[in-house]
Amino acid sequence: MKLIRLRMVLSLAVLTLCGFTVACGGGGGPVSPTMTAAVAQTQNPLVAQVSIVSSCEGTASVEFGPDLSYGRITSPYPVNGGNQGVNVLVAGMRASTTYHMLPSVQCASGTLTGQDLTFQTGALPPIPVPQMTVTRPSPSTSSPENPGIELVNVVAPGQNKIQAYFTDRDANPIWYYDVGSASGNYPFAVKLLPNGHVILSIDSSSNGSISSGNSTLREIDLAGNTIREMDTAALDQKTQAAGYDFTPTFYHHDVLPLDNGHVIVLVNTLKDFTDLTGLPGTIHVLGDALIDLDSNWNPVWSWNGFDHLDVNRHLFGLPAGSDVLDWTHGNGLAYSASDGNLLLSMRHQSWVLKIDYNNGTGTGNILWRLGYQGDFALTVGGVPTTDPSEWFSFQHFPSIVSQTGSQTTVAIWDNGDSRVVNTSGGECGPPPSPACYSRSTIFQVDESAMVADLLWDTLPGYFSIWGGSINQLANQNVEFDINSPQTPTTITSEVQEVTQTSSPQIVWQMVFSDSNAYRAYRVPSLYPGVAWQY
Repeated sequence: MKLIRLRMVLSLAVLTLCGFTVACGGGGGPVSPTMTAAVAQTQNPLVAQVSIVSSCEGTASVEFGPDLSYGRITSPYPVNGGNQGVNVLVAGMRASTTYHMLPSVQCASGTLTGQDLTFQTGALPPIPVPQMTVTRPSPSTSSPENPGIELVNVVAPGQNKIQAYFTDRDANPIWYYDVGSASGNYPFAVKLLPNGHVILSIDSSSNGSISSGNSTLREIDLAGNTIREMDTAALDQKTQAAGYDFTPTFYHHDVLPLDNGHVIVLVNTLKDFTDLTGLPGTIHVLGDALIDLDSNWNPVWSWNGFDHLDVNRHLFGLPAGSDVLDWTHGNGLAYSASDGNLLLSMRHQSWVLKIDYNNGTGTGNILWRLGYQGDFALTVGGVPTTDPSEWFSFQHFPSIVSQTGSQTTVAIWDNGDSRVVNTSGGECGPPPSPACYSRSTIFQVDESAMVADLLWDTLPGYFSIWGGSINQLANQNVEFDINSPQTPTTITSEVQEVTQTSSPQIVWQMVFSDSNAYRAYRVPSLYPGVAWQY
């Protein structure tokens, strides 16, 4: 799709003020500002660096694409003028392809446009990228597939594969980062940052358990250069210096970047208990904690689940031969912009919690618990129900769709493990129990009436035992990731974009045949504030 942009041709006739002192000659009148640009390779064969030098102050950006219609654009980057330069990383390109690039600088008096540059991307790395296939079973003219690209977060401990990458909507990789999979590393979280960088929490299968070992929080630029990193040992030193009463043992499952430059990290912490309900003797209990890191990655606020939840409520049992109870298993974070609080998904409680964060000044109190045996009455399409199977169970990835007054609409991927299926507490499982199933769900939570209404759901026909993600897209379609389905066994994950209707139609789907896509979801582009059509 061609970008429509106003390109002003600057001339002496329209420059009445000498706003660019470096371009002013002695007595010769004002001189038109100038710019030059050159393109070079980076350490990532799919990422170019365009160096732009401008005599005027403004912002520089680069349009790019496989032909002269370009079609994609980077974020604008400040350029100081005075023939000083700025380096713009251009990312979002397929491998082994020639691209055209058009650099420009937006000055106060107009837009300087450079000459077309060409760049040949390199081949994909020898480390294999997961095998993916895209189909469009029911393309819709009334609800076409949503624009953007796919963020893919594979979790494959011990597998030497690219596990953090983006694709276009035809499953072509357009950016990747190797977290060190050959050494057993895997990304528990991959997120875009508001500053245009990427943040990852990187863990290792050599740790053997999420209850011990070391993991790393790392910020990189689009070329893969490390900007900064902090392992859990360094985080522990900072939290102890801050006087926290718990020890973070592991980054896991999610990180939440905030617009103010802070990052909320989800970490494990251990505590010993004796003679818990149904668990005689002394055991190690693995719980969750949240730490708010400021822009310098110093801890400035924390929350410890042991201070706010009953450790005798444990829906997941003690594994055979283990003395570590995975008690809460937090797996997803969301920011509530209407009040500055946090949502935390706790898989092994079958709850989504709302926590009093209040933009870093909150008490940490649990404001409510959404889910079976929580704080809300349940309705389905506005009709009250006591059927516990209508709640989500062992869920993943709460994402906030909208907020209006006391009402928050939230999408939740309902894995369905240990789903309570009747008022007697019976659970799904192997025969003769009812079969477990997974759903895409959207709830409207009314905090004033304390009622949660199941607005929409769909059963894609799989039981996804772990992982997954879900978002309502800008076109009102819903996209969800069915990770590790039990049937059929010929696929390892499937991402669907479906119409949000009573009989959903699959307008787009990506099928994985050899890797677990822990998360896969649509984002507008690789750049903050920029949306790509394709």
